[in-house]
Amino acid sequence: MNKLYVIKYGGNAMVDQTGREELISKICQLREYGKHIILVHGGGPYIREALEAAGIESAFIGGQRVTTKEAMRHVEMALKGKVNAHLVGRFNALGQPAVGLSGKDGGIVTAKKRYGIKIKNGREEKIDLGQVGDVAQIDPHLLNLLLDNGYLPVITCIASDENGNDYNINGDVFAGHIAGAMQAEEFIVLTDVNGLMEDIADADSLISEVTVPEIDHLISRGVISGGMLPKIEACRTAIEHGTKKVRIINGMKPDQLMDSVKGKKVGTIIRK
Repeated sequence: MNKLYVIKYGGNAMVDQTGREELISKICQLREYGKHIILVHGGGPYIREALEAAGIESAFIGGQRVTTKEAMRHVEMALKGKVNAHLVGRFNALGQPAVGLSGKDGGIVTAKKRYGIKIKNGREEKIDLGQVGDVAQIDPHLLNLLLDNGYLPVITCIASDENGNDYNINGDVFAGHIAGAMQAEEFIVLTDVNGLMEDIADADSLISEVTVPEIDHLISRGVISGGMLPKIEACRTAIEHGTKKVRIINGMKPDQLMDSVKGKKVGTIIRK
């Protein structure tokens, strides 16, 4: 059976056109080597651009974008109509049959509403973030069907709940659940640094390997913080649900993708 790699792509790694084309080319090479690939993507910079063009101000609570129903329409247009369509078009042009999806297609992902939390007078209070969601359930049937028939699923992080309400889900969280449900051989998270760093200002402080039990200690020490937190939590989710290994690498350096699949020491590996 061909090994499955779930790759999470998003953020600043998407913006550089040359790097994007190189990465797409590397994924095509992996497919040619017989690897099964699911590409999961977000698109924060494109969402920002779409909301600004529509004159919609973005409010953030605890680092999470509040998403109104009006904003959600533009989020979906940016992710599905622009980013997803472009990626699918490029893969098909390079001879790799790609299928563009969101979590809504075939009920791949069932969402649930996510609330922000703030502390007021020593007590936790729920904050309504609008159309911001979490993953409630994964149905892998459609993804398995596509993989078994030679297709490359390209899926973006939008899903509906049981009542048909649409939600934008953090791309890292979304991808981690997909990787776990699909029992992926490896979940590869592409970011804009070389991996998990002991000191983000020291290029030589890369942590080459960490286990899931060590994650909380690194969080408490402040080694894992900010934008790395949802990525690490996604990695933990993937492993706890059946992914064998997770790797965080630099998506701005597409050669790292090939090196990681070849088993070379690159990025940060997270194991059970």
